[in-house]
Amino acid sequence: MDQTTDSLCKTQSLENVPLIMQILAASFCVSEKAANVIRNIMKTGNLGIVEKAKNDLQTEADRAAQRCIVASLHRQFPKVPIFGEESLDPQDVIPEELIETEMSADVLKHPCPTGFQNLKDDDIVIWVDPLDGTAEYTQGLLDHVTVLIGVAVNGVATGGIINQPYHNYQAGPDAKLGRCIWGLVGLGSFGFERQKPPEGENIITTTRSHSNRAVTEAVEACQPSSVLRVGGAGHKQASSDTVRAKPSLSR
Repeated sequence: MDQTTDSLCKTQSLENVPLIMQILAASFCVSEKAANVIRNIMKTGNLGIVEKAKNDLQTEADRAAQRCIVASLHRQFPKVPIFGEESLDPQDVIPEELIETEMSADVLKHPCPTGFQNLKDDDIVIWVDPLDGTAEYTQGLLDHVTVLIGVAVNGVATGGIINQPYHNYQAGPDAKLGRCIWGLVGLGSFGFERQKPPEGENIITTTRSHSNRAVTEAVEACQPSSVLRVGGAGHKQASSDTVRAKPSLSR
């Protein structure tokens, strides 16, 4: 995994760490492993593309990243339900090199909000989209690609990870590649720098490839000064989080 040992938790006792903070800390590291899997498959040039349905693609990167994420989190949290977007063979043997068992010390150093300190396994569900923006991935629009891990508590979306494997990929060979944004209700969001939007601008984020009349009318009703057309829900949200644009209007 492309992290320094300072950001990892290898020996710290987790006895008094709330379950949801452990899940977020593990998901941070797992998403970094999955991001590396996605980049490595792109480098091979063999994407293994199949069409699940009309305009709905799946690649080997989707499949491998989901195996990595689900198997890694299941090993650490075997009683927590985990649902992935891709339909894979449950009999698949997951190579050990796809398993990540580290936790981010950068996440664990944060205090857990009071309402989440005593959660049990069956209070939590983990949702995984291993490669959001698959169409853009196959087209080489790599900044649209994200790894998404969501955490729901008692049926309510509560926290999660947006990992951008190719963040900064156009900034030159010396630029740091990739970014992991994470957050939890009541604690905040981390891993990015907020940018103040231009004065007087009303920038709207919307779908790049799934527009229809209803979406167009909704965008126009907002009277935007400019429209940012983005692929993938994760990239839309990341665009909104950095305050380059307002929350997305999509399907």
